[in-house]
Amino acid sequence: MTISNPERPRRDVTLWWIRGLSLATLAATFGLIVLGSAVRVTNSGMGCKGWPLCSGDVGPISKFHPLMEQSHRFLASIVTVLILVLAVTVLRVGSAARHLRGPALASVGVIVVQIVLGAITVLTNNAPVTVALHLLVATLFLGVVTVTAVASFIAPDRPWSLLHRPSRLGWAAVGALYLVVISGSIVVNAGAQAACKSWPACFSSPAAMGLVTIQLVHRSMVLVGSLLVVAFLVTLWRSQDTDGAERTLSIGGLGLLTAQIVVGALSAVESSHTEFADVHLGFAAALWGVVVAVFALTARGRQVRAESSLGERLPVEPDASRIPT
Repeated sequence: MTISNPERPRRDVTLWWIRGLSLATLAATFGLIVLGSAVRVTNSGMGCKGWPLCSGDVGPISKFHPLMEQSHRFLASIVTVLILVLAVTVLRVGSAARHLRGPALASVGVIVVQIVLGAITVLTNNAPVTVALHLLVATLFLGVVTVTAVASFIAPDRPWSLLHRPSRLGWAAVGALYLVVISGSIVVNAGAQAACKSWPACFSSPAAMGLVTIQLVHRSMVLVGSLLVVAFLVTLWRSQDTDGAERTLSIGGLGLLTAQIVVGALSAVESSHTEFADVHLGFAAALWGVVVAVFALTARGRQVRAESSLGERLPVEPDASRIPT
């Protein structure tokens, strides 16, 4: 006789809620980064000179720059609420979501730092250092939220460890890609987007040597980071142990990397079109999220397929007709 657990249906429903919350948080966070990029590209960062309200009010939203800045703040508030609800839900579920506690609590800590940096950025009139830090923490936050979303789809009884299971190549690809984002942020905040009018090399430029150097350092880091990301994704894609989700995300990551390189070249050659810079950051955020998702998936314990393991591990019976007498 099978004894059913009355708590299991309730736990399963709660886990589905956690998955929905984590995916909603991930989507809202990606939108927040893209909107933040639009705020920066359109020079709307000081559309509201006060914080958290706009000059002591929620508007004037009838003007473009205040509308952009306030929209960014409203979306940030939504993301904050989603993060807090997700963390509380994970803690209340108990052991069924124990593997989610670390990422969920880490996301709460990072969003607190991001809120403080956002306030400092406004109060310091968009100082370049604070703007760069704001973007870097936002990128880190997107990574943590992505890990949380991936972990929500991993069974609680399946081994999962970010510290021990991912390969060194995976760590190198994630670290290099984050450094690419950092260098790209420095390029934007230093005003070095138009330092090199040619791509990929910088043959001649009217800009100061310092700006050219910043641009070339960024391009060099893009080259190294791209090679590591391609090596990581292709290796995983070709591995026999890779499942469908990892293979699909790997292919998507390679496509995003290609698009990112093309948009980056257009952003350099057509620097007068600021929309390329916005799209460039959008692709960068998407690529970062996909690579981190693949990296988080590799932290799972591998499940050996029954068919393949049976054929590999059982001894093969010799064919009696071929045994010499």
